[in-house]
Amino acid sequence: MRVLVVEDDRRIAADLARGLAEAGYIADCVSDGEDAWFRGDTEDYTAIILDLGLPRLDGLTILKRWRDNGRRTPVLILTARGSWAERVDGIDAGADDYLPKPFQMEELLARLRSIVRRSVGHASSVTTVGAVTLDERQMQVSIRGEPVALSPLEYRLASYLMLHRGRVVSQFELSENIYGQDDAHDSNAIEVLVGRVRKKLGADLIETRRGFGYIVPGDGT
Repeated sequence: MRVLVVEDDRRIAADLARGLAEAGYIADCVSDGEDAWFRGDTEDYTAIILDLGLPRLDGLTILKRWRDNGRRTPVLILTARGSWAERVDGIDAGADDYLPKPFQMEELLARLRSIVRRSVGHASSVTTVGAVTLDERQMQVSIRGEPVALSPLEYRLASYLMLHRGRVVSQFELSENIYGQDDAHDSNAIEVLVGRVRKKLGADLIETRRGFGYIVPGDGT
């Protein structure tokens, strides 16, 4: 799943990109406020990690613009500004959570998982659909308790569809959220990938809705 990291400190941005990659995410890093606003307003991200102190356009202004434009992507504010008043400003502007610097990567990942789950209406980090269980914290998919070996790409597809169970997800949305910007893939790549995941997790887990996309049935669907 793709995360936009908005951070002008190169060391922190690199640490975030590395930690997110190890946790199964794809990180797109930007350091300029204007660029961040444009990317978040025009591209589809699973979540955004947003610093407040940015060149050209500050984080709160960016966040307010996104929300005013109807962008509902979950946003985690990450900043050295730690006063309660600034936290209130950030949450009132539309942030989903707030983490002051310095931080532990484990806590950031836990908060990130939490705001993503809340955005799709789930509370637990463990999701079960039939015999298949997704454990986000362990980055593990299992069938009746037996772990299944998935490639990073297969895991991102399975986890995205399971987290959005009960909703048809288009090929375009899947492509936007499981591939990095520099990942080359042809027009039928998603179809091939879904086929591989079905072989490992069962043919009934992912249904094809012709002309619309794919769905993991659940929540009454």
